[in-house]
Amino acid sequence: MSSMRKLVSIVVAAAVFLFAGSALAQPGATPYGMPISMENAKKAAAAAVAEAQKNNWNLVIAISDPGGNLVYFERVDGAPTGSGNVAIGKARSAAIFKAPTKVFQERLAAGVTYLLTLDLVPIEGGIPIVLDGRIVGGIGVSGGSFQQDGQVASAGVAALK
Repeated sequence: MSSMRKLVSIVVAAAVFLFAGSALAQPGATPYGMPISMENAKKAAAAAVAEAQKNNWNLVIAISDPGGNLVYFERVDGAPTGSGNVAIGKARSAAIFKAPTKVFQERLAAGVTYLLTLDLVPIEGGIPIVLDGRIVGGIGVSGGSFQQDGQVASAGVAALK
């Protein structure tokens, strides 16, 4: 690839990232707070695991801090082996992009393909964790259907309200 072509690719990628970020970070968007405590991460994960087990779903639950770094991870016995990285990606995506990953799934289904250039998981099951009006992390769930993952992630977030 020529130097000019590489430069154009970098500029286009940067423009796409800035456009995507501005589309999500609207004025008044929820600000970031201090990272989720281990106590709250465990509380959210326990509620999510309870919801999964109540429905006999073998899932993986990941909790991230606001920067998308893994804080807590739990894998229910029998969960699909590939679901760990997906759950982590959903938690990271929800926290960093300040939106449930279901939003990105819907945008992608509507034909918004720039999402494919971003480092996010556009599949339902990731939700920002908001405490005291600030994003303190994200929860990501994987291993079931999109709706099951979303239901279990919602149960985890609800446990902190």
